[in-house]
Amino acid sequence: MTEVAPARSAKQRKQDTLARLERDVDVWVATADPDGGSPYMMPLSFLWHDGVLLVSTRATNPVARNLVATGKVHLGLGETRDVVHIEGAAEVLADGELSAELGDAFAGKTGFDPRESTAPYLYFRVRPVRVQAWREVNELAERDLMRDGTWLVAD
Repeated sequence: MTEVAPARSAKQRKQDTLARLERDVDVWVATADPDGGSPYMMPLSFLWHDGVLLVSTRATNPVARNLVATGKVHLGLGETRDVVHIEGAAEVLADGELSAELGDAFAGKTGFDPRESTAPYLYFRVRPVRVQAWREVNELAERDLMRDGTWLVAD
């Protein structure tokens, strides 16, 4: 039988979540097309900056097309036994909206600079609307850390 670690407090799960957002480089990005609702998921690199995630992908990728069309996204960080699930509202950054400093920070963290690609890339700002975090069944009941864009747990 697998031994389960004691449940973390909501405050600890929030601290762990914020640390993971600062530390991790890649996130699973799930979207759906607006017409048939066909799901599409792919990993993207991200930068956590000022309470939002910045992601970039080729403009022709299904994720980019879906984000432009719907603005709805689900993100998954971590392993299945230590997961952070984020529902977000995504918006494409308009031309010129990405500052050199933010572009450099993205490239520095991810090791990839979409600005150097010959293919057109879009940057998206993802604002978390709902954040959940849990490791095991003993954390499921209180897995919500954010609802409607507001943290439920104080720092």
